[in-house]
Amino acid sequence: MSENDVLAAALEFDHVRFAYPGQEDPVLRDATASIPRGAFALVTGDTGSGKTTLLRLAKREIRPSGDLSGSVLCLGRDVADLDVRESARSVGFVFQRPENQIVCDTVWHEMAFGLENLATPQQGMRRRIAETCSYLGMEPWFRKRVDELSGGQRQVLALASVLVMRPDVLLLDEPTSMLDPVAERRFLALLFQLNREQGMTVVVATHAPERLAAYATMRLHVQDGHLVHMPVGEREDGAPTRTEQVRASSGNPPAVSLRDVWMRYDREGDWVLRGMSLDIPRGSVHALVGNNGSGKSTVLHAMAGVLRVQRGRVRNALRRSQSLLPQDPKMLLACQTVREELLEWDPSGGEETLGRLLGTLGLSRGLLDRHPYDLSGGQQQLVALGKLLAHGPHLLLLDEPTKGLDRPARKVVAQAIAHARERDATVVIATHDTSFVQEVADTVSLLFDGQVAATQSVDRYLSDRWLV
Repeated sequence: MSENDVLAAALEFDHVRFAYPGQEDPVLRDATASIPRGAFALVTGDTGSGKTTLLRLAKREIRPSGDLSGSVLCLGRDVADLDVRESARSVGFVFQRPENQIVCDTVWHEMAFGLENLATPQQGMRRRIAETCSYLGMEPWFRKRVDELSGGQRQVLALASVLVMRPDVLLLDEPTSMLDPVAERRFLALLFQLNREQGMTVVVATHAPERLAAYATMRLHVQDGHLVHMPVGEREDGAPTRTEQVRASSGNPPAVSLRDVWMRYDREGDWVLRGMSLDIPRGSVHALVGNNGSGKSTVLHAMAGVLRVQRGRVRNALRRSQSLLPQDPKMLLACQTVREELLEWDPSGGEETLGRLLGTLGLSRGLLDRHPYDLSGGQQQLVALGKLLAHGPHLLLLDEPTKGLDRPARKVVAQAIAHARERDATVVIATHDTSFVQEVADTVSLLFDGQVAATQSVDRYLSDRWLV
């Protein structure tokens, strides 16, 4: 992208005049306006005023036929000059009725349709689909037929099939007119999230601006073929920023290897893992990320041998020296005192082991004689982790290790992982905590639909991340 593109408005309508074939009176007479990048813009007007026409003129493939003068620019370029790939990347369009947009019979095929037409490489396609579906909460119905979806789900699918192209500008024509109030609120929240968190320029044609006023930064009213600026309610601006950290991924042979692994919990249930393959290099700290239900915990339990896979192969070279921290630390706590817990798997350690663990965990000696169930949830988590660390495992499998922990305790867990890798331990972490991943991990695997959608170094994953 050139410097001019960076400085250009997201959309510019420059003295646009448009009349449909056979009509003397133009729908748009002299429409002029500039929509800045990152705006959430409303386009309002009476029925037939030209709102939809205005939006369609900004998308080359669906421009109406007729007499057009003036220009429509996207990021400084005339949209008429964009090729198919540039148009898909620059401007996305969501129709009022999803059935006018959805062309495939299944959700997953609809998500892949546009990317396939652009000859997107399969690996990149899987990554985009996984991120978009995870972001929009589509994973529970990702494999459904379109005719099984609710109206709200179909509208989300229409949005998702556009977002997977990663457009700079998102145009929506009355997108909630077919939705019930609950589905409408959810859909509008998604649009606000895209605008606020991802910096996407959102332009919505609507008859009901009052429902979007809390999100909007500007409003253009189509009146007598002109664009008139009108006030909207203010909103707090700004978007979260991401920091990037450079780490090198390990080239060591795998400590754990999964090949074409299929796993489900009962014979009639859905597959949790669907032909998953993954290598964990020795000495690495590897994070597994993804939505609830994506299979993170299942993968950890399969690595540990706690769960037996139905198909495929799991090879764990460090199985003789491994420890698994479950999400519920009470599953590991079976003794009468914290002292007994910390020494249970290393009884010969004595005071030296206790002192080392208490220092690592940031716990006071006053807790040693207390029953583990009398501790807070965060303290139980740290004691369970200490119990695992006591015998110095070569493979450490951690399921949501920062769950319920405050910032100082999260720092303690990060330091414990750092100490483990100093003695050449391999660590695999299932987590939703992206900031923790950035702090401790070397590599990241994104799980989606029972498979690995992407595996990258932490810095590459964070720099490539768009939605999740």
